[in-house]
Amino acid sequence: MITPKKIELTNYSKNFSFQNKEKEKPAIPLIITNQELAYQNQEIVKRTSELVIAKEELALQSEEKEKRAAELVLINKKIAFKNRELAIKTAELNIANRKLTFLNEEKEKSYADFIVANKELVFQNQEKEKRAAELIIANEKLDFKNKERAFQTAQLNIANRKLLFQNQEKEKRAAELIIANRELAFQNTEKEKRAKELMTANKELKKVQGYQKEYIKGLEEMMFMTSHRVRQPIANILGLSQILNKNTNSPEEHLEYLDYIKQSALSLDTFTKDLTLFIFELGKKGKQNL
Repeated sequence: MITPKKIELTNYSKNFSFQNKEKEKPAIPLIITNQELAYQNQEIVKRTSELVIAKEELALQSEEKEKRAAELVLINKKIAFKNRELAIKTAELNIANRKLTFLNEEKEKSYADFIVANKELVFQNQEKEKRAAELIIANEKLDFKNKERAFQTAQLNIANRKLLFQNQEKEKRAAELIIANRELAFQNTEKEKRAKELMTANKELKKVQGYQKEYIKGLEEMMFMTSHRVRQPIANILGLSQILNKNTNSPEEHLEYLDYIKQSALSLDTFTKDLTLFIFELGKKGKQNL
């Protein structure tokens, strides 16, 4: 026989199982909802990781862009520096061309001066040859007079012999001899004068030749000084003036260029003083030699 307690327990168990089933029914949608939420959370995590990766890629791209921009800035600076270098080299080439033109002009002037000096030397040599020819003629005259004297001496010897035989003609011939002796003495004095004049002329010629050599040497030194001490400051002034004409430099650079120009001008002033003193000394030597 089934007791009432067992029946109650059985009923309670059925009710409890029914209640559990009833409880499980609403739990199923919750489980599905939780599953969907979990799936959505996974999608959110994926999207979040994808966003983080995308942000990192954007950051890398920004860094690459900044690097590219910095490289472009450096390239532009290098290009600007090269352009400046090209401008400086172009200016230097222009200055060098002007220097070459100036040097060619100076060479032409020096060549013309040399031509004039050579003409003067040719004229002086011609004058020397004329003087030498005159000296030769004078020597020939002296030789002729010496021959005349020898001939006269021979005649005197003949006369002396004749005097031995012609006593009556002694006085006349003695007077003639006295006159001849006076003439010979006069000729001897003339010879001595001519000889002194020739010696003096030779000394003067030697002095003139020495002065000509010193003068030519002085001209060569002047040309050397001019070509080495004048051209460089002038070329510096010309080049700096061209750079200043561009008006592309700062005031500090202008002051620096002006200082260089001042130094070149002072160098020219010093050379002018040295050249003046050199010319004065050269003229003084010439006066002393003359």
